[in-house]
Amino acid sequence: MPFLDRVTRWAVERPQELAVACGTEELSWRELHTEAAALAASGAPTGILRQGNGAGFAVRWAAGVTEDRECAVIDPSWPEEVAEQVQERCAARLPVASTPAQLRDGDPDSAFLIGLTSGTTALPKGFSRSRGSWQRSFEASIDHFGLRREDRVLAPGPLSASLNLYALSECLYAGAGFCTLPGFDVAAAQAAITARGITRLVLVPAMLRVLAERGLAGGTGASGVTAIVCAGQKLDPRTLEAARRWAPSARIWEYYGAAELGFVASRCHRPGEAAEELTGESGTSVGVPFPGVELAVLDGDGRPVPEGEPGTIGVRSDLVCDGYLWGDDGQAFTGLGGFATVRDQGFLRNGQLHVLGRVSEMINTGGLNVYPHEVEAALAAVPGVADVVVTGVPDDARGQRIVAGILPAHDRPDQLRIRTALQGRLAPAKRPQQYVELQELPLTEAGKFNRAVFRGWILEGDARVRPLG
Repeated sequence: MPFLDRVTRWAVERPQELAVACGTEELSWRELHTEAAALAASGAPTGILRQGNGAGFAVRWAAGVTEDRECAVIDPSWPEEVAEQVQERCAARLPVASTPAQLRDGDPDSAFLIGLTSGTTALPKGFSRSRGSWQRSFEASIDHFGLRREDRVLAPGPLSASLNLYALSECLYAGAGFCTLPGFDVAAAQAAITARGITRLVLVPAMLRVLAERGLAGGTGASGVTAIVCAGQKLDPRTLEAARRWAPSARIWEYYGAAELGFVASRCHRPGEAAEELTGESGTSVGVPFPGVELAVLDGDGRPVPEGEPGTIGVRSDLVCDGYLWGDDGQAFTGLGGFATVRDQGFLRNGQLHVLGRVSEMINTGGLNVYPHEVEAALAAVPGVADVVVTGVPDDARGQRIVAGILPAHDRPDQLRIRTALQGRLAPAKRPQQYVELQELPLTEAGKFNRAVFRGWILEGDARVRPLG
């Protein structure tokens, strides 16, 4: 793994400085190196890493990817049946017992990570990543997002999620102090920001929103935070506005990518910059191509479509993974017209990439294809809408009807206000036919929207949704 030689270097140059912290647990660079080296040398199996957040996670992760070892990081919240199936699939690549090894980087072309798509019931797909792909990613992201050795980074989400696993590894490479929490807790995160001198946050928008809004409500700002990096879903207007007031000195980055593709596109919201009204097409923009990444929007035959027309987003870069180990159904990571793709749909306009969503999430209503993200972007700009999730459910007349789940703000909107606000923002055929009020958001353990869960709530008449007046 490309960060292990760096860990050795930091252990010599800065032995007592903080390397990793989780809650009250701390490891200095020397302690991290010593414990990871001892585990690697013991010959204990390290190919499966399935544990919650903790300083020990970093030790296991470092030992699990030393020299030529491969490691699969499994979400501890997955059901036992799913986890067991994944471990069975991994067994074909992982040795029964590890041989003793030294803590050092392996061949850049060799595989180190068995990456896993998120899954709770269906078997997650497994893909392979080379050490070199992440080293190139580290060098690009450290420069692009301005990560410094002096930074203290807080990633409060689960380390089994690719966003946070990458943030941990990137910090180990850059020499920045990495902090996390045993579980996401607003009060604990606020306390860590102050006590640890956090200068940078890495998290999904849902976590950023609750941190910023509760911090503002309690009079607790984050003036020492100079950078916020968001991914996992689009940064919505309300979250961006709250984050700007809560952390007024921070550059707020949002990026679009995928575990299989790496970084794809990004945009930066700078302190003091005039707030952009993220409505209409601007609400789907995820920025310009990431440095070193070539983008194209393709038709079904792999040919580029005209600017502004939707199609399949294709990526050409040296940051993509090496392909699937199992689960390749042709509907996700694949090649198309000389580009790599995970079948996300979008369009290019004036150099900006706009993401509409996955083909699998597309709603066919009355013969028209509608992407939930496009509808969500329009609804998120309506006053009184704190958050929104959109899906399609079976409908005898239309095939599917568009249903919007609204989490209301204090200025609670009704359907009339919402329908009026959508005029001019969203084509009539793309407007929801049904609105429900959410008691909570359907989120994954990593804090991302789960539209399948929301669809289930509607079909099952779950108490967490009720008609919006």
